[in-house]
Amino acid sequence: MSLAAKSQLNKKVFVSASSIIIALLIYTAALPKQAQQLFSVIQTSIVDNGSWFYVLTVAFIFFFVIFLGLSRYGDIRLGPDHATPDYSMLTWLSMLFAAGMGIGLMFFGVAEPLMHYLSPPTAEVGSVAAVQEAMKMTFFHWGLHAWAIYAIVALVLAYFSYRHNLPLTLRSALYPLIGDRIYQWPGHLVDVFAVVSTVFGVATSLGLGASQVNSGFGYLFGIEVSVTNQIIIMCGIVSLAVISVATGLDKGIKILSETNMVLAVILLLLIFLLGPTVFLLQAYLQNIGDYLADIVHNTFNLFAYKKTDWIGGWTIFYWGWWLAWAPFVGLFIARISRGRTIREFIIGVMLIPTVFTLFWMTIFGNSAIDLVHNQGVVELGEMVSNDSSVALFVFLENFPLSTVLSFFSVLMIVIFFVTSCDSGAMVVDMLCSHGSNETPLWQRVYWAVGIGIVAAILLIAGGLNALQTMTIASALPFAVVLLLAIIGLIKSLRVEAFKQDSQLINAVPHAGNENNDSWQVRLKNIVDYPNKANVNKFISQTVAPAFESVSQELEKNQISVVVTYENGLSLIVSHGEEQEFVYRVLARKHSQPDFVNESDEDDQSYYRAEVHLGEGGQDYDIMGWSKTAVINNIIDQYHKHLHFLHLLR
Repeated sequence: MSLAAKSQLNKKVFVSASSIIIALLIYTAALPKQAQQLFSVIQTSIVDNGSWFYVLTVAFIFFFVIFLGLSRYGDIRLGPDHATPDYSMLTWLSMLFAAGMGIGLMFFGVAEPLMHYLSPPTAEVGSVAAVQEAMKMTFFHWGLHAWAIYAIVALVLAYFSYRHNLPLTLRSALYPLIGDRIYQWPGHLVDVFAVVSTVFGVATSLGLGASQVNSGFGYLFGIEVSVTNQIIIMCGIVSLAVISVATGLDKGIKILSETNMVLAVILLLLIFLLGPTVFLLQAYLQNIGDYLADIVHNTFNLFAYKKTDWIGGWTIFYWGWWLAWAPFVGLFIARISRGRTIREFIIGVMLIPTVFTLFWMTIFGNSAIDLVHNQGVVELGEMVSNDSSVALFVFLENFPLSTVLSFFSVLMIVIFFVTSCDSGAMVVDMLCSHGSNETPLWQRVYWAVGIGIVAAILLIAGGLNALQTMTIASALPFAVVLLLAIIGLIKSLRVEAFKQDSQLINAVPHAGNENNDSWQVRLKNIVDYPNKANVNKFISQTVAPAFESVSQELEKNQISVVVTYENGLSLIVSHGEEQEFVYRVLARKHSQPDFVNESDEDDQSYYRAEVHLGEGGQDYDIMGWSKTAVINNIIDQYHKHLHFLHLLR
């Protein structure tokens, strides 16, 4: 498929997904009671009969991601070997955090620990054991498992897109299993599912969040909590999201994510300092210990010997929710993660946000439980039980400057929802455009507005709970697709391992030439810092003839060879169905080292004739080598490639 084709709207995905969304909206709006009943039956059936599959799937993903981070595969880069990250570490963490869990922390940071404390799965209500169990289960639901799900989806997408030049859409994950059929109906079907799941997931979250913003405005300004006001709030959020998505990833979404990260840290520190600071530090360390001590037990705990609705209402709900959101969050994280190694990616996506998330849950959750358990603020527990959307604001009433803190929180919630809406629109647009992010403005606006319209209609029809259940149910088929994608990833990583092994055979580049030049000439080549014209001259006068000689010799042995000037000078050797050999020489610009005498020119840079193989730059320079030396180096690298193909067979 040509690059031009990839950059156009995929009408099959766009029209199919839009039609399904409209049909589901009509059904839910026209028959809300029947829809609610149907989706409730689906959820009950999944919990009763499929909970073991959810638990097993998430457990496998969790341990597999840890294995990847610790294994030799961790050194593989998401992109060519010479690729560098597109964003700084702080910007990258801010963007993935805002998309992944930002709004959830605002909504559930106070509510969930209190709800577990008031209704623990095994401990006695109101006891110290209930406090510990409440925090342990909150950590379990918001910790490593959730981010492992996001990490594996993002890793699969980023690996196949940036390492193998496939479209940045969910279909590419199946390439090792179905090959070029990803460009046919199986691929379209996978992307349509991802679009529908993302739209309803973000829209459901947007509608639920509008109720929390409305509650905050009601607390601050006395505004009535009503569906009408929530629709107005959603219109405002969608309008801001349209502006953000129109400015693009590197401006709107980036700026909003960084802003909210700063606001989140400020709010966290204020609650930390105004609350029981020393106790919170002690609780954080003990919570982590309790969480890690029971992580294997909780991972596989299905309450098989104690029948309870708790696991369906919490653990299975969360596993389904994270899986349903994984196409959206995973694709967004993949989009911003090019150039990082797998190990760096896993640490960044799985560990760092988890540490911050669990600290957040400790500060807000333990502080809220302390108010109820030790200070007798029973109305906080009652409000959480009646309406969890006001939990945060009732909690903040117990701190100095509560009005300021509440206003601060509402501002954060609004920004978090804007980033969720605009990043969701960007992801859906990419899924409908063969993974391209360079799309017409109308497409991004269409999906941003569409998400808002879906949320508004569902809110009016009272169908948010039904669609929330449907979002969880959609995780079941996606879990199957994800497991197949992991199998494909394993197959490709094994190939990468063989490639690395093939590079270990002894094949040192030869720097001598046919005239048997002295070591002084070799040293001069090493310390010379030529300009672009000289390097291009070397490539055309020495490298090109070397390529031609190798090409002629290979063709004598009935081996297909192509020499092209596209993206540098490239020698491409085909081996039928097996992986082709690519040897490319590029003129690459670098800054001169400090010890080099400065010239009169303003441009203190030089160029290298660098060797790039199919997997990326090899970071060595052949400038000044003779034709024979270049030929020997090509043969050395080709020898390694043939050994790699031998290992694959």
